Amino acid sequence: MKKVTVAGIGMTAFGKHENASLKTLLMDACVDALREANFPRIDAVYIGNFMSGSLGNQEILGAIVANDLGLGPVPTVKVEGACASGGIAFRQAFLMIQSGEYENVLIAGVEKMRHRATEETTKAINAAMDNDSNEKHAGLTFPGFFGTVANRYFYETGASKKHLAMVAMKNREYALNNPKAQFRKPTSIEEIMSARMITEPLGLFDCSPTSDGAAAIVLSKGEKGVIVRASAQSSGTTQMQEAEELLSLPAIRESANRAYQKAGLGPDDIDVVELHDCFSMTEILAIEELGFFGKGSGWEAIEKGLTKHGGKIPVNTSGGLLSKGHPIGATGIAQIYQIVSQLRGTSCNQVEGAKIGLAQNLGGTGAYSTVHIFEGVNP
Repeated sequence: MKKVTVAGIGMTAFGKHENASLKTLLMDACVDALREANFPRIDAVYIGNFMSGSLGNQEILGAIVANDLGLGPVPTVKVEGACASGGIAFRQAFLMIQSGEYENVLIAGVEKMRHRATEETTKAINAAMDNDSNEKHAGLTFPGFFGTVANRYFYETGASKKHLAMVAMKNREYALNNPKAQFRKPTSIEEIMSARMITEPLGLFDCSPTSDGAAAIVLSKGEKGVIVRASAQSSGTTQMQEAEELLSLPAIRESANRAYQKAGLGPDDIDVVELHDCFSMTEILAIEELGFFGKGSGWEAIEKGLTKHGGKIPVNTSGGLLSKGHPIGATGIAQIYQIVSQLRGTSCNQVEGAKIGLAQNLGGTGAYSTVHIFEGVNP
């Protein structure tokens, strides 16, 4: 198997881009990544995206990138896996280099969501649910799903809404130092706790925002730079009523276990993490499923500050989806951008001595999960 390294990274700011098209955002991120990689000959293009067709009436994103960048007749692919689209696109590119098929691949993720009405965007997002199910016909939404999970978590543990607020507060504090983050305004636990309710017990700060933005990575065969130690993906149930345990996201646990096995590492070896906090409750479940804390104890880790600098494992040092933003197709790539920056020693909110990093990207209510493990070596 070939070793695979990150040769270049690029990313736009996340937020509202009124005067930039989806194509412009995508091209800006790709050019930055290619420039950093010294413009290698690209053998293929993989694009993670979820809603360019429904919200922007634009498909063929891979072909557009190859054409406008003058990459020649290289194969291109658009990958859809709901909010895990970026992570899945990255994994497919990684596997193709590892197999020897390609030497250099451009991977990007993009979404433009803020130009359409909330009702239209919500309808498009809901395509990531099983729409031919009793739950969907009954009106279940993503906030409704994770709100139900949060209430059950409160019932079975000592957690409360304040612990959700602590997650949101931590991630906002990290976002203050991230120039690419969507939300950089200071807040307080009191403001988070009293914010407008979305669905009990999730308030406005507990839910990731709609965002515009793009991120890109150049992967190359070789051993210099940040090495991809492992890539794994798993699927999970698409309906709440089929879950064996409501307080579990099996796809995260399974993809993590596969990645640890491939890397020959365990949770205690990880120095920094970017995980999929689409809701504050999701972060608490994810730190448990990834093996950093025991089942039902994630809230205690949050309370003790163990997911901050100086704690056991700094989590979402970019600000996470809650404050960095969540342009769906770009999210998985943006997580990797942050981990690579951490392992290079050039990140916002740098974790001193970080050598091993993990990125976990979730799709739907747990339908998909990817986990990638990186090692910073041979600068």
